[in-house]
Amino acid sequence: MRRRLVTSYVLLLCLVLLALEVPLAITLTNRETQRVLADRTADATRFASLAAPAMRTNELGAVVDELRRYQELYGIGTMLVDQDQQVLSVFGDSNPDPDRASLVIRGALAGRMVGTPATLWPWQTHPLVVAVPINEGGAVLGAVVTISATGHNRRTVLISWAQLLFVGFLAVAVCVFTALLLAGWVLRPVTRLDAVVHEIAAGDDGARVQSGLGPPELRRLADSFNEMADVVAHNIEQQRSFVAHASHQLRNPLTVLRLRIEDLGSRMTTEEAQADAAIALEETDRLADVLDGLLALARAERGQHKTEVVDAVQIALNREQAWMPLTQRRGVFLRTVVPKEPHYARLVATALDQSLDALIDNALKFTPAGGSVDVEVAARDGGVEVTVRDTGPGMTEEQCRQATERFWRAPDTQNVDGAGLGLPIVTVLIEASGGRLTLAPSPPRGLAARIWLPTAVLAGGKSTA
Repeated sequence: MRRRLVTSYVLLLCLVLLALEVPLAITLTNRETQRVLADRTADATRFASLAAPAMRTNELGAVVDELRRYQELYGIGTMLVDQDQQVLSVFGDSNPDPDRASLVIRGALAGRMVGTPATLWPWQTHPLVVAVPINEGGAVLGAVVTISATGHNRRTVLISWAQLLFVGFLAVAVCVFTALLLAGWVLRPVTRLDAVVHEIAAGDDGARVQSGLGPPELRRLADSFNEMADVVAHNIEQQRSFVAHASHQLRNPLTVLRLRIEDLGSRMTTEEAQADAAIALEETDRLADVLDGLLALARAERGQHKTEVVDAVQIALNREQAWMPLTQRRGVFLRTVVPKEPHYARLVATALDQSLDALIDNALKFTPAGGSVDVEVAARDGGVEVTVRDTGPGMTEEQCRQATERFWRAPDTQNVDGAGLGLPIVTVLIEASGGRLTLAPSPPRGLAARIWLPTAVLAGGKSTA
């Protein structure tokens, strides 16, 4: 936008300069032409006045001497012709076009003062030919012709044009410099507003536009944006606080309810009643999982986390050991593929541990007995990538895009335990760490969940991945 503003300013100035300097250049050219033409016409008129009595008496010696001295002194060619266009004298090396010379001579013999060319354009090389009639008692006796080289006059015109062009370039340079300053001043609030919008989108709820920048209209826009951001941040914080408090407060009555159901189940004697009690206990456990997920999601979304440098390889091995007993009971083979050297990443505290637990738990839910879950750590794209791949039914690409939405569950997995909050929590934690979570089908079947995290740089500036 800044470039467009500067371009529009410069284009407008160029149009104004063209509208002013082109007519001025033509005026300067015409003025130089008229000056030279008037000077040559005055000289030719003086010679015509001297030649009139001489032409009557046919004593041309004095006039011819004057014309010779004039040519020797000023380097301007002359011609003296009679009324029959017979050349009586000629001095100088100038060689005008015969047609042009004949034209001006005929005009002078017709009683007019004639000069050609009418304008001394710099790209032309024709000499200036001026013809003045010799009059005596109302009769035209002949004509005096001057033939002037115009190189010096054309150079004068070119110099005038060059000066105009220099002034134009100088004006454009000043305009560009001023336009850059003006555009920067005008667009500074817009630039800062754009940056703040991206910062807020990245999770920094406290980012605000600096007030007092730019023109009054944009200052009001910045103030209005800050007020809107404050209101939105306040509402979001209230929403998160409500979710966190509600989740926390509901756990106590839910715990009491579970204990009551267990107590009632132990007193029931019929198998049907005990089965109903078991179902009620499962529902309370599911509700507890939902509350735990909401509480973890609310805490993760606050965006105020302490970061730490962790070894992704070591965490992956630790999570393998923690999940190994459960995978063995379910008949699922859990394998971890890691490099020999550590791969360090800077991320939110416990973010990778929680993310791996959620991804492995999700993979175990959908992987049948005899299947496998692979956890792989590798350096990729300038960071650390941790991949959890299973051999379950997997998801389509469209389902992979929807899987990180809260409470979303695939249509064919409604009977599987879960609240639909695991992947959203992983997404929030990883993005808060500056990384990203991607889900994709894993041929020939299964799902591949990839976590990419930025590489941590240890003291001394050495990369660790």
